[in-house]
Amino acid sequence: MRIAAIVARFDGLRETDVLGWVERGWVRPEDGMVFEDIDIARIGLIHELIFRMDLREDAIPLILSLLDQVYELRGSLRSVLRAIETQPAPVRETILAAIR
Repeated sequence: MRIAAIVARFDGLRETDVLGWVERGWVRPEDGMVFEDIDIARIGLIHELIFRMDLREDAIPLILSLLDQVYELRGSLRSVLRAIETQPAPVRETILAAIR
């Protein structure tokens, strides 16, 4: 999706806002200035934080960093879960007993 279409989706959002967020590294479109669903979701989050929650822009990098860490952790935990699921039943039971 291009910037013009994204701007039309969010009240008060301007192209300069999106371009500034890309410059700051808050949004990282993969292919030039074509935005994927994940980029649009991130733009929506930033828009919410700034325009609706009235957070200062200097707080945004910290919030995004923390959320990125949470998503990375969730991905790692999913990988661990998949690895556990491939183990024989006695091993799975031992692991479950250890974390309860």
